[in-house]
Amino acid sequence: AGTAAAGRARAAKAEHVALSGGDAGPAEVGAFLEGLGTGAYRFDRFMTDDDEKPPTARKVSVHSAVVKAADLKRADRVVAAVNGARDLVNTPANHLTPTALAAYAERLAADTPNLSCTVLDADELDRLGAGALLGVAQGSEQPPKLIVLRYTPKKATSDEVLGLVGKGVTFDTGGISIKPAGGMEEMKMDMGGGAAVLEAAALVAALAVPVEVLAVVPATENMPGGRAVKPGDVVTALNGTTIEVINTDAEGRLILADALAYAARNGATRLVDLATLTGAIIVALGEVYAGLFGSDDEWTATVRAAGDRAGDLLWPMPLHARYDPLIKSKVADLANAANKRQAGAVYAAQFLREFTDGLPWCHLDIAGTGMVSGAGTGFGVRALLALAEDLAAAGR
Repeated sequence: AGTAAAGRARAAKAEHVALSGGDAGPAEVGAFLEGLGTGAYRFDRFMTDDDEKPPTARKVSVHSAVVKAADLKRADRVVAAVNGARDLVNTPANHLTPTALAAYAERLAADTPNLSCTVLDADELDRLGAGALLGVAQGSEQPPKLIVLRYTPKKATSDEVLGLVGKGVTFDTGGISIKPAGGMEEMKMDMGGGAAVLEAAALVAALAVPVEVLAVVPATENMPGGRAVKPGDVVTALNGTTIEVINTDAEGRLILADALAYAARNGATRLVDLATLTGAIIVALGEVYAGLFGSDDEWTATVRAAGDRAGDLLWPMPLHARYDPLIKSKVADLANAANKRQAGAVYAAQFLREFTDGLPWCHLDIAGTGMVSGAGTGFGVRALLALAEDLAAAGR
């Protein structure tokens, strides 16, 4: 309803929208305001003609006897986070390099209480042994970054540390296994998982949710340069696992491998990763549900419930030992792709599980839901907020 109202306000060129809440409670009004704020969103940063910029409402008034200012502030922050993720995803890759994404994360931390940011550069990644991320990055002139946000609440209600990992490929050509030219411009959006994780971590901190969060975003381009990783090369991930690169366009799972291992090594007790990972999940689920894979039934159910409550719909997908042969290599511990054209989203998730150190872990494949019709959606931000709130509540 809020999204519909945003459309009507735009058609009427209204700059001020007033909502009479009646007896609607904070949840209903908050949902309406989220719809209004995200529905009014337009990415017009690169439009130089003001006449081409569609009008949007600049002011919203809420008249209610039961809704408090804090409820409105929450809705406003959620809208800002979702739209912030959409801005990142929609920004062209020459304007949002890995270095620029890291700088954005540093600004988020500087503007948000109890949120800190650490950015690891190529030399530090080399010392850590993050060979999977470095392997993907070596074909690009843009240096890779591992972006780490940590939110430490003043008083946590839970002993859990929620580890959030997001794929941050700021442009994906496919590397040596290059993609078709048609639609490649949309590959600026291949960092939708990373955008959601950064904005969600800052949102949890801004709302002072009493649970610790560790967010890790590996950021790189995937380019076919003269130094690019080649099919048949072997790289060594941060946890010591060797990986044969069968397909350089299966780069997301490589950089996530190092990021998951980093999160597990640095205190996360539960993990969720988000990634625009496979075309196979789009074939399976389209643009409505994201694929949900998990190593722990209880944790998977918790993550799914948080997504349902937030409106970021998640559909459970299988993991099984009989898929293991798809990620086995003849020359290394694992292979990043299979020659068989089957279960593409499943064996990608099966591969990622190898880097979670046995922690409760869920993988959200948002390739269909994170970028729709050539634009970012901000999918996952609200689900991660709901999940953090659920963990905090369970610890009370």
